[in-house]
Amino acid sequence: MKPNIIMMISHDSGKMFPSYGYQVEAPNFERLANSSVQFDNYFCPSPQCSPSRGSILTGLYPHNNGLMGLAHLGFSISENIKTLPMLLKNGGYETVLIGLSHETINEPPKIEDRIFSSTTELGYENYIPVQGDRAPFVANQAIDFLEKRSKDKPLYLNLGFFETHRDFDEYVPYADSIEDVEVFNFLYDTTETREDVALFNGSLKVLDTAVGEIMDFVENSSYKNNTIMIFTTDHGVPFPGAKGTLKETGLGTVLLIKLPGIEQPKLKKALLCNVDLMPTILELAGIERPTNIDGKSFADLLTTSKDEGREEFFTEMTWHDQYRPMRGIRTKEYSYVRNFEDGPKVYVTVDAHLSPSGEIMRDKFYVPNESEELYDLSKDPEEQLNVINEPRYGEIAEALRAKVEAWMQTTNDPLLEGPIKGHGSSRWEKEIAAGRAYPGKVEYEKRMKNKEKDLT
Repeated sequence: MKPNIIMMISHDSGKMFPSYGYQVEAPNFERLANSSVQFDNYFCPSPQCSPSRGSILTGLYPHNNGLMGLAHLGFSISENIKTLPMLLKNGGYETVLIGLSHETINEPPKIEDRIFSSTTELGYENYIPVQGDRAPFVANQAIDFLEKRSKDKPLYLNLGFFETHRDFDEYVPYADSIEDVEVFNFLYDTTETREDVALFNGSLKVLDTAVGEIMDFVENSSYKNNTIMIFTTDHGVPFPGAKGTLKETGLGTVLLIKLPGIEQPKLKKALLCNVDLMPTILELAGIERPTNIDGKSFADLLTTSKDEGREEFFTEMTWHDQYRPMRGIRTKEYSYVRNFEDGPKVYVTVDAHLSPSGEIMRDKFYVPNESEELYDLSKDPEEQLNVINEPRYGEIAEALRAKVEAWMQTTNDPLLEGPIKGHGSSRWEKEIAAGRAYPGKVEYEKRMKNKEKDLT
């Protein structure tokens, strides 16, 4: 009998979970990790919501499936591409979506419509909306649905949670004490950032409770012995220096897979990308994977002692709430990034920019970027020192640069034809005009010269 599959995906959570070494009170995630296969080197290829989620759905890098920016701002999975729920449905599965989804397919919607998801057009037979997509209500709907369904087919259930996306104000009752929080190592340790992180932790704790309720139901029902539970997220946390960057803080994500009947934890160090999740789920479901996708199944890592993954995967950024075209490659040892346009050294999404943490980090991040970046991950795991111009890294830089160029050519990356049209957030215009955001290299240098004159 084919297994049921419950896929849980959070919003903007990165790897900030106890089993990944982050200090937060999340007992249900610890419980899940203690009976799951945990992947410590699992990444998304693109550090923003829709492109990452589209890669999970299609097994394709964003510019190969068309979803290169946010779904509600006009980007969409291209016509005729088969999604994971489509293929599972064709393979005899009941496919259901409850809660958050941030993917559209076929004709891009009009920007003014702000359509976040194509729901059933993505391949789900049934879509159960949840107002606000908050985790407690998604969990309630999921449990109610699981109790009442007929069970005449194997089930693929996708549960989408709003948490841990900004804003965090509603999580004040659950926030940690600022004295107890672990400040992310890419942020300055100030009272403001501690308050911000404390609220993030509150959001995560609400998510933890909801996931625990779903786990409790499955473990105490007829689903227990034939249900695979998967928990992941789309990209890094919504703080400056994480979400929106092609660094581990932006690309590194949680992946926990619990197989029925297995109660012992396993840790895997294999390098993987979330384009690999689609073919893995298809293999677990006994359904043939498409031949024209970027992903590779890692199903054998779940049931054997094998711990071998990729040698490399490609990374990309095109649109979020600003145009920030980047392409790159990540290996076990190095990360290479090419910036195609002038921009800040560290791109910060507008919600993070407007946050207390964002205000603190602006001066550090809002300086001009470099055309290329190269990081030696063994010596510089936090990716702070760009060694692209150091002679001893010349051969490595050339090899990785050539791989990215060849990838773009063979996949007909539209970026090769020039700037890709899209729509950004109008909030940036106000922030730039007020001098609170990166204004462009020319204006930045002008402002720096004026500052020097004022000092003298």
